[in-house]
Amino acid sequence: MWKWLDPPRNWMQKPARSTKGFGPNKSCRMKRFLSLAILFLVVCSCSLTTKCGDAQDTSCTSVLFIGNSYTFVNDLPNTFAKLARSGGNKVEVGMSAQGGWTLSDHIQSTETLHLLNSKKWNFVVLQEQSQIPSVAPARTQSMYSAARELVRKIRDNGAALIFFVTWARRDGLTENGMNDYESMQAQIDYGYVEIAQELNAPIAPVGAAWLTAVKEHPELVLWQEDGSHPTEQGTYLAACVFYAVIFHESPNGLKYRSGLSRENASTIQSVASGTVLNIP
Repeated sequence: MWKWLDPPRNWMQKPARSTKGFGPNKSCRMKRFLSLAILFLVVCSCSLTTKCGDAQDTSCTSVLFIGNSYTFVNDLPNTFAKLARSGGNKVEVGMSAQGGWTLSDHIQSTETLHLLNSKKWNFVVLQEQSQIPSVAPARTQSMYSAARELVRKIRDNGAALIFFVTWARRDGLTENGMNDYESMQAQIDYGYVEIAQELNAPIAPVGAAWLTAVKEHPELVLWQEDGSHPTEQGTYLAACVFYAVIFHESPNGLKYRSGLSRENASTIQSVASGTVLNIP
């Protein structure tokens, strides 16, 4: 039986409300308001982040991201949208993501299915929980069946599917026999490619780009301290991969850098471009 390391689905649930300290101090009230506002944005499962403006604009590319914290940390959809706009592309993005969610959770979510059916998307991105693709029993018993059902609904909607091949954990998954990063990455890649081939669907090889960056550019810091979630650099790398996959263009030279240094952004753009455009 596989073992889980991800926090429970309510890992970012709001704490029970307390009446203590709700006095007339405006500064404290403002801090509480800002904290609650940020928390709401983080745990919100469905949100449209950018729109083209004209719903009839056929030159607009609409992309719905379905996943969990690997998608919403640092707001990958909006990072991709800003990157795409800097390349002269009109985009609209949507997101359905909650911490620790699996594809099985999404197939049972009325909010996810409502968002999927809310418009005619050009692309829908599927991102599985971070461990499941690397563990054979988990992917065959959970991921693949949910993916098949979601893909049927996605194609019924007229959208194209993209599997988001995520990165492995910095220290692997020793509880399931993957003792380092590269061994876990190999299993994640296998897990996604197997179902992508079965369903004749393309992949966004973010994990492969991540591996190249780790090997060739040690100056980059892609993982947060938890060894799992992405830094701004990691999210920017994922956005560059999606740019190359969706538009079939190199992100090299794009001006949007997501707050990164020119040097680091250029390096990441080059890694993403080489990973996506130099392989069949």
